[in-house]
Amino acid sequence: MSPELISILVLVVVFVIATTRSVNMGALAFAAAFAVGELVADLDADGIFAGFPGDLFVVLVGVTYLFAIARANGTTDWLVHASIRLVRGRVALIPWVMFAITGALTAIGAVSPAAVAIVAPIALSFAARYGISPLLMGAMVVHGAQGGGFSPISIYGTIVNGIVEREHLPGNEVFLFLASLIVNLVIAGVMFVLFGGLKLWAQGAVPSDDAAGPGGAPDKRDAPEGGTAPASGSGPATAVATRTEAPDTTRLTPARIATLTALVALVVAVLAFDLDAGLTSITLAVILSAAWPEDSRKAVGQIAWSTVLLICGVLTYVGVLEEIGTIKWAGEGVGGIGVPLLAAVLLCYIGAIVSAFASSVGIMGALIPLAVPFLAQGEIGAVGMVAALAVSATVVDVSPFSTNGALVLAAAPDVDRERFFRQLMIYGGIVVAVVPAVVWLVLVVPGFG
Repeated sequence: MSPELISILVLVVVFVIATTRSVNMGALAFAAAFAVGELVADLDADGIFAGFPGDLFVVLVGVTYLFAIARANGTTDWLVHASIRLVRGRVALIPWVMFAITGALTAIGAVSPAAVAIVAPIALSFAARYGISPLLMGAMVVHGAQGGGFSPISIYGTIVNGIVEREHLPGNEVFLFLASLIVNLVIAGVMFVLFGGLKLWAQGAVPSDDAAGPGGAPDKRDAPEGGTAPASGSGPATAVATRTEAPDTTRLTPARIATLTALVALVVAVLAFDLDAGLTSITLAVILSAAWPEDSRKAVGQIAWSTVLLICGVLTYVGVLEEIGTIKWAGEGVGGIGVPLLAAVLLCYIGAIVSAFASSVGIMGALIPLAVPFLAQGEIGAVGMVAALAVSATVVDVSPFSTNGALVLAAAPDVDRERFFRQLMIYGGIVVAVVPAVVWLVLVVPGFG
């Protein structure tokens, strides 16, 4: 058996084990890189580590560190509830507010599951309170996160653009961002129409006090009857403890103002001055940590280390594949189909199907390099193909087997979870079946890039 085929089979085994045994794919990929590098390719440690993505490591750590601080000091909660007040409690706009919030959070650097984990509990609580379909609200949150997920300073965006630059492919950061945003916006619009969004307009607006709602500051009118009332025999101490655990998210504190300023500074530094997103994020996070150490004490532990491990492990293994020559071998095999457009749509479906059960970023890290020799033939536009692969691999995260879909499922209150699971699974299957073909038709067939 050839070394190229062995390395591909090992990659398949990594995906299968990660999916069926809930083992971090990055850890498996590091082990696979060591085994294949040493036993198959006769590489030493330096050769194996040559593919370690140090620049992406800094980006992942930096932006998630900064975002962890924003979550710890309540800045993200303030953004959520400020957005609800902005629409004056109009029920029909709430799903779109949730779409916009998660999109904004991922666009400025939040990891997609982190944004969904923050917004989904609030969004699904609103859905239960106002009779909004939980499937609609969950889809709006996930598609919002993916819609903003490919901005030039986002996690997904920096990963894909970094891979494109490393592989010397033509790239267009704005095209990638807009492609994902538009596709997810269209899907969200279809979901809004099909699952009762138009009927929500008849419900009018909810009282402004109620709009502060779940997940925010306790509603003082309901406190004596709700969960914030002191327990029998606990006296005032319980009320004081409750206020400590649920701080007021409706006002700006100095720490929140500074954090909002830091987020704006990150955007300006990266977009206007072309500074490195990772190093800029770490610098801003350190400044906030020094000024408010009590808010930032646990932020380092909340860095998305599992995502860091996943990305660095997968890309290190991809580096081993490049050393062996597997990338060129596989790309030539796909190109050998003889029909470039057919090969392109097959790659999109591979990305969508595998990503529905495994990590989206891991799939992108593996598929884009595999397509390099195929794209080098010049018959398929690289910009459109990369965007199609990226969208196909991430739009399916509504699947309940993915992290985002599982978060939505877990966050939904007062629902039949088995029924909701089936709804998410069917919806995820429809997305897998339809979207890759659509993005292939719109982004690849015209030959962009």
